[in-house]
Amino acid sequence: MNMMEAARRQVESLTQRAYEKAAQQGKLPAGQRVTGQVEVPKDVKNGDWATSFALAAAKPFGMNPRQIAQTIVEELELEGSYFSKVEIAGPGFLNFTLGERWLGEVLAAIEAEGPDYGRSDEGRGKKVMVEFVSANPTGPMHMGNARGGVLGDTLAAILERLGYAVSREFYVNDAGNQIAKFAHSLECRYLQLIRGEDAVAFPEDGYQGEDIKELAAAYRAKFGDALADAPEAERQEKLAAFGLEVNIPKMKTDLLKYGIQYDTWFLESTLHDSGAVAETVELLNQKGYIYEKEGALWLKTAQLLREKLLREGKTPEQVEKLELKDDVLRRANGFYTYFAADIAYHRNKLLARGFDAAINVWGADHHGHVARLQAALDGLGLDGSRRLVIVLMQLVNLLQDGKPVRMSKRSGKAIALHDLLDEVSVDAARFFFNNSKPSSPVDFDLDLAVREDSDNPVYYVQYAHARICTLIAKLAEEGLTVPAAAAVDVSLLSSPEELALLKTLARFPEEIRAAGRSLDPSQLNHYLVSLAGDFHRFYNANRIKGEAEPVALARLKLADATRSVLANCLGLLGVTAPVKM
Repeated sequence: MNMMEAARRQVESLTQRAYEKAAQQGKLPAGQRVTGQVEVPKDVKNGDWATSFALAAAKPFGMNPRQIAQTIVEELELEGSYFSKVEIAGPGFLNFTLGERWLGEVLAAIEAEGPDYGRSDEGRGKKVMVEFVSANPTGPMHMGNARGGVLGDTLAAILERLGYAVSREFYVNDAGNQIAKFAHSLECRYLQLIRGEDAVAFPEDGYQGEDIKELAAAYRAKFGDALADAPEAERQEKLAAFGLEVNIPKMKTDLLKYGIQYDTWFLESTLHDSGAVAETVELLNQKGYIYEKEGALWLKTAQLLREKLLREGKTPEQVEKLELKDDVLRRANGFYTYFAADIAYHRNKLLARGFDAAINVWGADHHGHVARLQAALDGLGLDGSRRLVIVLMQLVNLLQDGKPVRMSKRSGKAIALHDLLDEVSVDAARFFFNNSKPSSPVDFDLDLAVREDSDNPVYYVQYAHARICTLIAKLAEEGLTVPAAAAVDVSLLSSPEELALLKTLARFPEEIRAAGRSLDPSQLNHYLVSLAGDFHRFYNANRIKGEAEPVALARLKLADATRSVLANCLGLLGVTAPVKM
């Protein structure tokens, strides 16, 4: 149950009923429709919820807002509600203070729902695919892939909690230019092993990493020098196939170690083999969006983008200022481009497999591709501008000893995911990569990630959970066990620290909903740090052991509710909730 939303709705209903009662008595004009904003005040001194109903009603009522507010307060019936009092503030705000019933129901909801606390049916009946990482299988996954992995996996978990039917997918680019470059790089390293490095020139744009040398050596160790005299096309095809057979299982192993398991590994090659790419291009042709030029087939991307931007409210003058360009879908040599395959892939998602929405986590360097792909799907009648949602992710800055750790995939000095996980825990990696919103860069401090103190946010949060578990175990040995919510006298939870902790616990369902709607999982990291801080302040200010039993039991229940929500939220991030530290 979302107790914050329940309180907000009750403010609306209490205020509306008070208005209707006042209108029946002739104190306020009848038959008026007034919608005031209901929100949590920034200053806790102004209550827990505030409504601007009186200010919104001032003009249609033709009255002073404070006069309206006074009349509403006189007719409010708070008995049996979530609120203990209402006060008028400023020009006419109505400030509501939460009471014991609401506090008790927060504890009851956490107890009753347990790991499902925060679950909702907001997305019921909707199928969503989250595609993330989708790294080229030409080498080990690097830091950018690591960030995309935790963002995509956490976002998928959040959407599942909101009731969506979610599928996690990895798109394997096993066709196209990258694979051709991969095959050529392997071929050169293989022939160098046989003929010597000076006898075979390595391409300047080839993959320089040690992993390419290792793959070539592994192929030679297994199959010998038989490919030395084979036709170039056959040699490259066999070496690339061998490399993919080695690399893709490694990717799966690394991601599994990282706590990520996909529902589908989708091969790009299947789109070409099935004819889906050619079929998609022909459909665009039938709709009048294809033309031929110098033997190549071109998509009228500029026209599609122009139509899309005008639908979204841009003026013709604004659109004309943009340098919109068309795209090649099939080259003169008959080979389809990556863009053609990408359109076919997303057509497969939205049409063939029937996902209501496709969410992709991409690196920020793909930003220019977003509108083009959405527009192409619009051209196919698939409403790509709405159904294809792209989360653009900024870069990772790896720091050690306060200095940047230089990374270059081209030079072979990239920090691979499996190397990172040898240095820091999976928990630290997942928490740190998710600690900033996707549109902001991440500064990953290797030294901080392994520290065991309150400066390390994941340690700080996990320590709060472990501290509560230790507390509960020790008190149980002394005969004091966690009571049921119904047995707790919530009126005893009245200190500022106790009330602040209860209200933070109540925010959790709303935090999940906000993270899902904004596609920003980092909100849960910030919530966890806030919750852990509220607990530590509560625990340091309010004794449990040695207090009168009713007080001790109420505080113990509050601590246990915090333990439950910490574990719940950590689980969404794919981070463990340790019992001891």
